[in-house]
Amino acid sequence: MPYPYHKLTSHDISALTSLVEPARAVAGADIKDEYFHDEMPEYGVYRPELLLEPVSSAEVSAVMRYAYEHNIPITARGGGTGLSGGAACKYGGVLLSLLRMNRIDPVDMGNMTITAQPGALLCEVAEAASAAGLFYPPDPGERTASIGGTVITNAGGMRAVRYGLTRDYVRAIEAVLPDGEIVRFSSNVVKNTTGYDLKDLVIGSEGTLCVLTPVTLKLLPAPEYSQTLVIPFPALEPCIDTVSKLLRLSFIPTAVEFIEKELLDMVETHLNKPFPDRSGEAYLLVMYDGMTLAEVDAACALAAETCLEAGALDVKLANSADRISMVWSVRGAVLEGMKAASAAQEEADVVVPLTKIAEFVKIAKDIGRRYSIRIITVGHAGDGNIHTELLRDEGMSDADWKSGTGACLRDLYAAAKEFGGQLSGEHGIGNGRVGYLESFVGKRMHELYKSVKRAFDEKNILNPGKVVEL
Repeated sequence: MPYPYHKLTSHDISALTSLVEPARAVAGADIKDEYFHDEMPEYGVYRPELLLEPVSSAEVSAVMRYAYEHNIPITARGGGTGLSGGAACKYGGVLLSLLRMNRIDPVDMGNMTITAQPGALLCEVAEAASAAGLFYPPDPGERTASIGGTVITNAGGMRAVRYGLTRDYVRAIEAVLPDGEIVRFSSNVVKNTTGYDLKDLVIGSEGTLCVLTPVTLKLLPAPEYSQTLVIPFPALEPCIDTVSKLLRLSFIPTAVEFIEKELLDMVETHLNKPFPDRSGEAYLLVMYDGMTLAEVDAACALAAETCLEAGALDVKLANSADRISMVWSVRGAVLEGMKAASAAQEEADVVVPLTKIAEFVKIAKDIGRRYSIRIITVGHAGDGNIHTELLRDEGMSDADWKSGTGACLRDLYAAAKEFGGQLSGEHGIGNGRVGYLESFVGKRMHELYKSVKRAFDEKNILNPGKVVEL
């Protein structure tokens, strides 16, 4: 579509730069390339015209007010660790980096909450909670993600099986609307039925409705014990089929992940991260935590018995901090491993009902073979979120890669929809999946999404071109 926004002039740059300290403003060619994209440059590389680093809600408000008055697009950015092209300036304009807004208030022990500015890192919030003897469960795998980024994308991750998503831990949000007004969504209360629940609408809106400033998050008592089971299977199908059996047991696992041997090979070969077992073709990684060692031991014993009866080759126990860290560090490195082992990557981040995981994985493999695209699956088996990775091999032509991935994604999304699943489980729509959304959810639902966007941002200046195109 034609560029519908005001291009920044030298006067605009001077005016916007005056709203922050000069050291926190960078224009044009001086902006570093890393700000042009997120962790998936395949979903778009766009140069902002101006980078601003505010340190307060008041500065964000002043920038938004100017942008609103002059029809300038604004893209808010945290750590840039997203995987959907959501934090890149699709229409240029101003990139608003929030990483300097990183204050974390002392834990509110009475309410068991913590309040943090959006640029605070997830690992820093988790450490502050831990220092107070409490626990912030959301863990999307990228510990250097900003807390604002995890909220605005409703990050999930490995612990979602037991603890849920980021949305389940957000008590209150302060935010700046597109016209610069500062508002609060809810407050530090346990429940709230005061009007429409706009807080939950803002969570996961990918920066298209408002700019988050401080957020207040619920904390839990920290579990005292944690153990992880490494469970090799002779093939992927019995591995996946075992998941539903584990979820029917009396102990709720903290995480249930599956990973293929080929991915372990990539991580070990290219990143020098060995895995403690290489006997299987596919693996389950199962974590249990609890307040007593007896509880965790009993959970692991029952899970081990269930897996062996289901055809597992072995069950290995990681029960020390070092062993547990080694196992999960390998799981956390799969994206980097794939990047090192292929010329390019694409991904279908679908989520399907638990009963359909095994069937979807089988269909995904068939689709890859049909279009000569190498497909590997990995993901959160405990909640049905399957990261279906499409890898470009060396020597594949641009035309074959483009046509092959396009056909694969079309068929993968169709299969997810047929199974009653959804287009994205946790990475979001961003720019990478915006073209698939309407056909997946239908015209009426897509119009409702657009109506929500217009209600918040009638000028379409906040992260335009993401989630829905107006």
